[in-house]
Amino acid sequence: MKSSKIAAVCLCAAALTACSGGDATTADGKTVVKVSIEPGLDQGAVAAFTARVTQFETANPTIDLVPQEFKWDATTFTAQLAGGTLPDVLTMPFTDGRGLIERRQIADISDLVAGLPYAKKFNPEVAKAGSADDGKMWAIPIAAHGQALHYNRTLFKQAGLDPDKPPSTWDEIRVDAKQIAEKTGQAGYAQLTTDNTGGWVLATLDYAFGGRTEQLAGDQATASLNTPQMTRALQTIHTMRWDDNSMGANFLYDWNGINQDFAAGRIGMYVSGGGNYGSLKAQNAIKADDYGVTALPLDGPDAGVLGGGTLAAVNAKAKDATKAAAVKWIDFYYLRKQADQAAAVADAKTTADSGEAVGSPELPVFDKATYDQRMGWIAQYVNVPVKQMTPYTDRMFAQPLVPEPTRSTQQVYGLLDPVAQKVLTDRGADIPALLADAQTQAQALLDRP
Repeated sequence: MKSSKIAAVCLCAAALTACSGGDATTADGKTVVKVSIEPGLDQGAVAAFTARVTQFETANPTIDLVPQEFKWDATTFTAQLAGGTLPDVLTMPFTDGRGLIERRQIADISDLVAGLPYAKKFNPEVAKAGSADDGKMWAIPIAAHGQALHYNRTLFKQAGLDPDKPPSTWDEIRVDAKQIAEKTGQAGYAQLTTDNTGGWVLATLDYAFGGRTEQLAGDQATASLNTPQMTRALQTIHTMRWDDNSMGANFLYDWNGINQDFAAGRIGMYVSGGGNYGSLKAQNAIKADDYGVTALPLDGPDAGVLGGGTLAAVNAKAKDATKAAAVKWIDFYYLRKQADQAAAVADAKTTADSGEAVGSPELPVFDKATYDQRMGWIAQYVNVPVKQMTPYTDRMFAQPLVPEPTRSTQQVYGLLDPVAQKVLTDRGADIPALLADAQTQAQALLDRP
């Protein structure tokens, strides 16, 4: 395939629209599969995608891939499906998988998935996001993440703490944060609070204490922000801020700001996705010796790690030949580098040669044995401090992964940003009143048609 196909993606997609819902074929009988590519990629990323398309077509000469720019938007998906403008292979967040399956808005590819050589090796906590009630997989997890506690090993040492024994309970986080603040003058613990990240991390703490931000019953979603678990989450950071004075002076952190300050040694601990080291290295030049990550403490009978990820699925209108070819592409492009030795080594070498992190502890889509095997295959290319990550990697498979809320997710997170800010900037903040108000606003969002 020539790279001009990428440039002409909109024309290609439009030309094939009439074939949507059937098995489109070329004049010489090849099965045509429209495969999604993220819009707005830089030239290097497009070139890499094009190379993979060419490799696939060489290995599968009866299939013709047509890239189509596509970015998931739940508000327009149904109209796109009805209008026949979706690609054959599309990706979406974990939060939408079960709903699409229940409404049969994606194709049932479970028999094809069951035929993959590693079909029984998926991490069960991750596989649930793309599986129907009977356990059959309609959407394939291709990337996953779970929240974790990142910590600065150098600040731990300076505070007289053992960096090889990070906190495993929220009480220990509080004690260690206070000691870091008192001994080093830096923030012992910091928290995201802006651009919807405040709500994201508050939801993380809520889940860690056994709460959920919404309850689903069929198509009805009920907000559940005003709960003992969310109250505890807010009281925890309120106590650390006002009683312990262990959270520094910045209470308006966004994603870039908190990563920058953490990498610069101004924050002892913070909560973010478990695989964040790659970003910290690429964008913030963190010193490897400074970095540590551990599993998020869970406390409560329903406690779980807020997690998410990406699913690959097939257009509900695709016929058998297109579905089979689509699953071949998903296998080739997304999965083999995680479960096949040659593909894993090639991907790791390319990534390492580009200077990016190899071996960061992103939550694997496959089971622990497959993960360990892959880490062995790519060991010569791993360029991250894996030993310092074992407090997380040793426990990440055992922790229950709970998907992010599925309805009005970002809007509800946005409602919680000012709640977190108020608690951290006003000692007299009325937590029950703040949550009651947020609950009312969240329900209004969930009730919108």
